[in-house]
Amino acid sequence: MIAKGICVKLEDGDKIRKLLFKKNQVRRNLKIKKDEKFIYIPVEKIPKELQSYKVEDIEFEKINAKPRSYKDIISISDNLKNELPTSYDIVGDIILIKLKEELLNYKKEIGEALLKVNKKIKTVCLIEPVKGELRIRDLEIIAGIKKTKTIHHEYGLKFELDVSKTYFSPRLSTERKRVASFVKPNEIVVDMFTGVAPFPIMIAKYANPKIIYAIDKNKNAVSYAKKNIFLNNLFDKIEILCIDSKKVKYILDKRKQKADRIIMNLPFSSFSYFKHALQIISYVCVIHYYEILNEEKIEERIDELKKIANQNNILISITNIRKIKTYAPREFYIGIDITAKHKPM
Repeated sequence: MIAKGICVKLEDGDKIRKLLFKKNQVRRNLKIKKDEKFIYIPVEKIPKELQSYKVEDIEFEKINAKPRSYKDIISISDNLKNELPTSYDIVGDIILIKLKEELLNYKKEIGEALLKVNKKIKTVCLIEPVKGELRIRDLEIIAGIKKTKTIHHEYGLKFELDVSKTYFSPRLSTERKRVASFVKPNEIVVDMFTGVAPFPIMIAKYANPKIIYAIDKNKNAVSYAKKNIFLNNLFDKIEILCIDSKKVKYILDKRKQKADRIIMNLPFSSFSYFKHALQIISYVCVIHYYEILNEEKIEERIDELKKIANQNNILISITNIRKIKTYAPREFYIGIDITAKHKPM
């Protein structure tokens, strides 16, 4: 293909090429070429600071460029393109995506576009928000193989799950590894809402706790949690319990144990379980608390947590607050690290 190209001496080629890319003036569908003396860069136009360089009509080789995004290959109006999600979750070989109402008529096209630019993906699911304490969601397969089971890989671990029956967030992988890095040898850890057990398995793999109690009332999640413990060969450090976490005191009292570390990852309901978590703490306990909150409500929630602790004769201090991910405009998935200790008698 004949196109305008800037002619640059080889010794200056790298510097000029970087400048042109920085200014977004390189034609990305054409291949840069060179000979013994010069490099020829196909350009859209010449920046002012390079106008002293020679420009010629040059035969360039075409590049069959891969689309950078599914948005590049979908045929809808520009207005609707601007409404397309910029992110989605990938769980194993399944994409989970949310769409605004005005995009629902194009869900099949969106699903097919996602498959084309994500070669390892087998299925695309349109999802509704997670609901209830069982943390399940309505979903519809909009492209690919009709399946909802998959195996997700994370930090050398495997998690088998069914996205239609259990909750799993790949966006929490860094958070799970972070929590595992804090666990001290011989700690007793309680995960009150374990799901398919990603927190316990991460901790058992990368720390040395005495025992982890992994609790969930979703029978499907518990079934997969048990599979995942054996899948990762970590069954000697984790005990799976299919109960409501409001009964956690009974479980630990029966074993004459208290928790050194508690994980509370039930973002829409963690607050209602906080008093139950306080009932099982050892003299000093770290609580990793998660909730979806409007950023203006964070300090108010902390005051409420302190009030509940005080009513239970416990002092708490906040050691870390993090906005882990955006949930909605001005609403965030918040992580709060809490140190709790019993008041002196």
